[in-house]
Amino acid sequence: MEAAISPGAKQLLRDAFDGLGPEGFVDYHVHMISREVHADWLSWWHPIQRARTMIYLSAAGVELNDTVVQDYELRLLELIRNTSGKGRYHILAFDRNYGPDGKVNLDETPLYVPNAFVMDLAQRHPHLFVPVISVHPYRADATEELERWARQGCRHVKWLPNVMGIDPASEQVEPFYRKMRDLDMILMSHTGDESALDVDSQHFGNPLLLRKPLQMGVRVVALHSGSDGLGTDLDSPDREQVPNLDLFLRMLENPLYDGLLFGEISAMVFYRHVEGPLLRLFEREDLHHRFINGSDYPVPGINAAIRTSTLADAGLITDEERLYLNEIYSYNPLVFDFVVKRTLRHPETQRRLPLSMFRVPEELAHSPEP
Repeated sequence: MEAAISPGAKQLLRDAFDGLGPEGFVDYHVHMISREVHADWLSWWHPIQRARTMIYLSAAGVELNDTVVQDYELRLLELIRNTSGKGRYHILAFDRNYGPDGKVNLDETPLYVPNAFVMDLAQRHPHLFVPVISVHPYRADATEELERWARQGCRHVKWLPNVMGIDPASEQVEPFYRKMRDLDMILMSHTGDESALDVDSQHFGNPLLLRKPLQMGVRVVALHSGSDGLGTDLDSPDREQVPNLDLFLRMLENPLYDGLLFGEISAMVFYRHVEGPLLRLFEREDLHHRFINGSDYPVPGINAAIRTSTLADAGLITDEERLYLNEIYSYNPLVFDFVVKRTLRHPETQRRLPLSMFRVPEELAHSPEP
């Protein structure tokens, strides 16, 4: 890439990594895949689901074949190594759907990425990857699974409540939260609506439901920061439907959650969120230290997801920068996602997102003070 792109694109790339230091940037949101997917995802009898699968594989630069999992891994490694800048990537496992009775719901499980898979990859490339396990709290062995992976050095747990069927505010989950707190583990939970997968429990993405783990002392990263959809205002007698982002910002403003709650910005740059969530992110400079970077890879590889034309029309990048960013995208959509965020400027103040957003906050690197 760096041998082929124009001088302007090379400069944009250098500027993106400037000031980050030898460790580079951190990406908290990289998906992995496995062969264990719902049959509908691959079936010609379900053309919409199959087409969606093909789009995701195309975004990742791989094809559906017997070696697709290995190809995905190799492609990801190629993208990471195909730049002079450095970074560390949190790779996500994905547990199955379970009911409150502790029984697995395979028909409600779109895909399953085992914890052992992400752990193995991280152990083979410890300078690149951070393993993020996924443990459903309704499992009979949930707390034992936490202990098992914590002993191997895992500190992050991924949930997608809307799809996994998890009510984050349920009393049933309290023993799980206590174990997470005792093991110094960090919950990374999707917030807001989920549109990439089939969903039966969209309301479980309400950010306010995460007050339960926060009140129990668990540190939480709200993936997507509730940037999509409406949620029920659980604090209102009338239970109005309000933007999930508003609910999340309300939680960030609560001093009780200082050092415990963080937002993740991957979806902010998606084209549907530019005029709303992204501009609001810029305007809340008082909360910038509470946001961290994520790509939601392979989504940035979907050409329509991050539209440089939309960013230019909103005055967040120049027309010239748009051309340079498109060059970078054509070679490396993963690095493109990072360079886009480092290039953005508020259309009026011209201020950029701070470097701190692309590093690990101290509170997530170490245990909070008791």
